[in-house]
Amino acid sequence: MELKDKLVSSFMVLEDRLDIDSPVHDIRSEAIKTFETNGFPGKKDEAWKYTSLKSVLKHDYSVFPKQENALDYQDVKKYFIHDIDTYKIVFVDGKYSSYLSETTHEGIDVCLMSSALNKPKYRLIIENYFNKIATKDSVTSLNTAFSQEGAYIHIPKNKLVAKPIQIIHFATGNESALMLQPRNLIVVDENSHVQIIERHQSLTENPVLTNSVTEIYANKRAIVDYYKIQNDNEHASLIDSTFINQKRESHASVHTFSFGGKLTRNNLNFYQNGERIDSTLKGITIIGNKQHVDHNTLVHHIEPNCESHQDYKGIFADSSTGVFNGKVLVDKEAQKTNAFQANNNILVSDKASINTKPQLEIFADDVKCSHGCTIGQLDESAMFYMRSRGIPEKEAKALLMFAFSNNVMSSVKVPEIKERITKIIANKLGVNIGFDL
Repeated sequence: MELKDKLVSSFMVLEDRLDIDSPVHDIRSEAIKTFETNGFPGKKDEAWKYTSLKSVLKHDYSVFPKQENALDYQDVKKYFIHDIDTYKIVFVDGKYSSYLSETTHEGIDVCLMSSALNKPKYRLIIENYFNKIATKDSVTSLNTAFSQEGAYIHIPKNKLVAKPIQIIHFATGNESALMLQPRNLIVVDENSHVQIIERHQSLTENPVLTNSVTEIYANKRAIVDYYKIQNDNEHASLIDSTFINQKRESHASVHTFSFGGKLTRNNLNFYQNGERIDSTLKGITIIGNKQHVDHNTLVHHIEPNCESHQDYKGIFADSSTGVFNGKVLVDKEAQKTNAFQANNNILVSDKASINTKPQLEIFADDVKCSHGCTIGQLDESAMFYMRSRGIPEKEAKALLMFAFSNNVMSSVKVPEIKERITKIIANKLGVNIGFDL
């Protein structure tokens, strides 16, 4: 049975278990119809022109894990940002792990999507926010149809969340192949501030496919800092779709660090619904072997006097492949927009490749918009200078690549995250450098 057919039949099993009076029942039903009609995207779809899912979809994935597998904290501690106190929402093979988690309802809600979908006290938030900004493409619709579990975060107005929130998904290998579909809903109300770290980590060599969807609402004057650490093994693939709706004077930033995984596709969409909004999208990709990372971004400027900043750096070794498809859309009413987009790439190997397509669609006449991309190799003159000062070749290359990544790292606001990413970069480059970016 093809995976598409298996998923459609599995939804029928799921539907029998779920409450048909749930406010999301009709949404799920419509979503599975969309997926059944369209199936998984292929290279004929313009948005997936450079990314093929064929190698990922060939496995016979388990959709509903048959048993739970407990993890000991010491065995997975290294995957947490454990240097600081944080709230934690942890899932093991798609199931919530209370042992590894630290949630709260004291003034804020940091808890589970399953609770929010089923308990009456969350119904108003679900009805007003769930699936309101997620697109209706087939992959997102598939997640919507199966949406049961994930992180639910609601920060009421005038709250400064005292510590960051970590969302971590582990796959243990209990199944010969596993498909996970986490759904996150994050609502940050007026004048509130939150920092969130997200990670997907496979602990097995068995194939894992994660189709994750996150909806984020940054209401008036809210501040949202979101960090995605993608450093999985080469048997795990991730389709990560994040949708952010911003209201007047809000600030939202997403930093995406893509270092691991077999195939990673990041769909990141910002919608600016108000004036004086600031949106930041930054990323570092460092991959090798036959890894594939695809960044697909959209910033939609809808109203005047707003800014957006995109800066993506890529370093590609061996036979790895990168894709960057970044779109900035400026509506006619969005005068005084300031939009910046850059995608810079280094090919370390002759067999590595990058497909980059920066796009601007501007319908306003009083704007400052720029975009550009570069593809090249390390600066030979800089290498010669460093070698002549006694720096070994490997360390010289690493220093140049660290410097190349500096613009992205400089805007990371959590020192412990910056330190962790710096160590991962050094490890990826195969050197030990005793300084932070």
